[in-house]
Amino acid sequence: MSGANAGVVDNVIFDFGGVLVDWQPRLALEGEYPDGVIDALLDPEDEWGFWRFNDLSDAGWSQERILADYESDHGPAVAWVLRTYFAHVERTFPAMIAGMEKLMEDLRASGLRLWGLSNISGSSAVVLHDKFEPIRRLDGIVTSGEEMVRKPDPLIYQLLLRRFGLEAGRCVFVDDRPVNVAAARKLGIHGLEFRGAQQLREDLRALGLEL
Repeated sequence: MSGANAGVVDNVIFDFGGVLVDWQPRLALEGEYPDGVIDALLDPEDEWGFWRFNDLSDAGWSQERILADYESDHGPAVAWVLRTYFAHVERTFPAMIAGMEKLMEDLRASGLRLWGLSNISGSSAVVLHDKFEPIRRLDGIVTSGEEMVRKPDPLIYQLLLRRFGLEAGRCVFVDDRPVNVAAARKLGIHGLEFRGAQQLREDLRALGLEL
């Protein structure tokens, strides 16, 4: 790579949900069920509820396996609500995060390569690929649902580096969860916690990128 960014960072690795794309799980169920039903499904205090099964989905469990397990814990009526969520998962990704498409364009114009590393199910990854052109333009993607290993496990970061021949010190990883950023830093990757497109632009400039 030539230019002002040579020898500093020439690869930016993005998480998807909460960084590139807005993720709002309620949107899959609004208009299908009353708010009280949706609140019950998405209750963060239910350790055997939606969020546990979302993690299992990200780890590669199939929808049918999740639904069978969920039904055994919560019964068929509640499991049907989760089935409805899966049927309308495309709604949960309403738009790109404000400012991120332009930032990605500017990074490409500066000669950087852009990658994806996300905890996401295979079916949701397909939705993002089909719905958002900036996702399709990424140079390569590694997802937890495909690899069956999730961030912050170091194996998934190492897998991305090996697969695409990347040097850790020439990469910056952007995620909205501090634990995932910390895991990247332990491997020698520059890690940035996402706090909006403008702040990310400033953080990247602080690493020496001209944007």
